[in-house]
Amino acid sequence: MEYAKGVKGEIDQRPKRFYAAVEIATGDEGWVVTLDGRALRTPGGKRLHLPTEKLAQLLADEWKAQAERIDLASMYNTRRAYGVSERPAEIRAGLIEQVVRFAGTDLVCYLADRPADLRTRQEAAWAPWRMWAEQAHGLRLVAVSGILPVNQSAQSLQALRSHASALDDFRLDGLIAAVSLCGSAVLGLAVEQRRLTAIDAFELSRVDEAYQIEKWGEDAEAARRTANQRLEAQALDAWFAALSA
Repeated sequence: MEYAKGVKGEIDQRPKRFYAAVEIATGDEGWVVTLDGRALRTPGGKRLHLPTEKLAQLLADEWKAQAERIDLASMYNTRRAYGVSERPAEIRAGLIEQVVRFAGTDLVCYLADRPADLRTRQEAAWAPWRMWAEQAHGLRLVAVSGILPVNQSAQSLQALRSHASALDDFRLDGLIAAVSLCGSAVLGLAVEQRRLTAIDAFELSRVDEAYQIEKWGEDAEAARRTANQRLEAQALDAWFAALSA
């Protein structure tokens, strides 16, 4: 659920701020954010329970930062928490398989045939994290040159599946977001395990784009998209930090 910002000549459709005080409180089911003493609810009307005090404070800070209008698009972690809270339990297995599918065609496994300097950059950026994933989690992925697909071992994919299955819903959602942001299960896993920040992982995923920008420059639309993705990465770092508290 997102609202468009008002622009000149158009009506601002974002809801007006309707509260003054934002606080956090704890109860039998976890932490909650309160707006003027009332517990925050999801768009579907479900009371939002959070697993850590720091995550509740993170969301509270997003609500405190709102001005005359509530800009839900800027509230990355509130929206993420809404999604976790309202997600039907029966789709969890499908989300885990989504992570596994990324590993099957992982960005960090596909190296350029040429030019040689791009391939050198890719290997310098990605090889250490392929090695880490294998050593730390049994996720051994084969790297190839070019775009032809390679079949990764079922044993390795099962190792990733088992890891993702053991995560609680809040951490799993963060893993899915990191994997999707980077196009890589390896880099996403490093973010979830807090071996890489999300912003550093995102930059590692952009080796090809950075190379092209050096050669040909960057258009304005691509620059805006990248800026938004960096904001998402920063919010994701805050999400994992709050969960680890």
